[in-house]
Amino acid sequence: MASGSGSVTATALGLSAAPAAPPSFGEAARTWARIGLTNFGGPAGQIAQMHRVLVDEKRWIDETSFLHALNLCMLLPGPEAQQLATYVGWRLHGVRGGLVAGWLFVVPGFLVILALSAAYLAFAGTRTLETLFVGLKAAVLAILLEAVLRIGRRVLKNGTMLAIAAASFVAIFAFKAPFPLIVFAAALLGLVGGRLAPKRFAVLGANDNGSTDEEIPSRSARVASTARMVGIWMLLWFAPLGVLALLLGPDHLFVTLGLYFAKMAVVTFGGAYAVLAYVAQAAVETYHWLVPGEMLDGLALAETTPGPLIIVLCFVGFLAGARNSGFDPMLGGAIGALVTVWMTFAPCFLFIFAAAPWVESLRRQRVLAAALSAITAAVVGVILNLGMWFALHALFGQVDMLRLGPATLPVPFLASFSPTTALLALAAGVALLRFHIGMIPTLAGCALAGVALRAAF
Repeated sequence: MASGSGSVTATALGLSAAPAAPPSFGEAARTWARIGLTNFGGPAGQIAQMHRVLVDEKRWIDETSFLHALNLCMLLPGPEAQQLATYVGWRLHGVRGGLVAGWLFVVPGFLVILALSAAYLAFAGTRTLETLFVGLKAAVLAILLEAVLRIGRRVLKNGTMLAIAAASFVAIFAFKAPFPLIVFAAALLGLVGGRLAPKRFAVLGANDNGSTDEEIPSRSARVASTARMVGIWMLLWFAPLGVLALLLGPDHLFVTLGLYFAKMAVVTFGGAYAVLAYVAQAAVETYHWLVPGEMLDGLALAETTPGPLIIVLCFVGFLAGARNSGFDPMLGGAIGALVTVWMTFAPCFLFIFAAAPWVESLRRQRVLAAALSAITAAVVGVILNLGMWFALHALFGQVDMLRLGPATLPVPFLASFSPTTALLALAAGVALLRFHIGMIPTLAGCALAGVALRAAF
């Protein structure tokens, strides 16, 4: 870990560590597998972990390229952390590298949520899983706090960026501003500010931490690559759904499920929380796949698994397939989850492979770099909002909403405060921030402590 600490210090001082030699495909695959198995804590934690491994530890990508790629992923629908992994994998080893990085980022979490969904169906109505997850929720809360602090320190480098992050947080936390509107406003501010006060908006500029000398393919080559990838991945994305429609009929649950989550895949701007409200309403009220309250149960399960938080959609797909497919519940649930994971995550490869050839040319546009800097600062505020949302619902059993004119503020019911969760979250925070204990030992320790405390009291 000493070398990692040195890299962080160099980054904090604005220095660039010398790039490492490109890894072999096998070494890269092993690293992506390690990240996929340990990427807990939601997008903030996952991005921070990838930064630590890829930029500080391995030095496979420089700081500026990493942040510019992150900006692009923030603008695309879908899980930005998985897309970032896919982009870096593509940059290192082309399409095969992107496929390995992207799927290894998702598959471990999918297998875990598949097993947890089956256990949820089998043990519905018992307190077994709830007892286990008391400590896990507390640990995830601490992991998210640590990640927000890490990302904030790297992005909020001046008062302007801090003000943008604060305004973004207030807009989404108190006024429920849509995430795309926040991104648009931040981009507009960056475009104007980049012309009027370029130094205040040059946090992610082309000259920050050194400009790139990487050769950029011609425009015609990039257009051809993008068109080819769009055609290939559109076919791959919908081919399994076509097979299901031929075998089971166009009105079968699996086809309906696939079409619904294909639509969700292209509107998931702002991460999982931004789309969960729509999914919960449709799954409960329109399609009757879930009963009220089960979406929150699924979210609790997803918070404790590696991988993108949007993996919670596989929980929805599992319960829908188990209950409404006409198959054996466990088989139907597994097929429903597989349909959901493919229709949700396959388009991420379409977006990244189509857009990746343009990243390096876009980062050299100074005005665009200013807009992307502002967007990144705004996203910090959005992530902080997600952290607040999770903290309120982890620490309090009941959270009501209070309207104050145009603002709507969450107000926790104080009597529902969970001292056990708070104590475990504090312990996890000390373990992570003070003693720098890893995520897996912290999660395991909190889970065991939660079970012990519940058994004792």
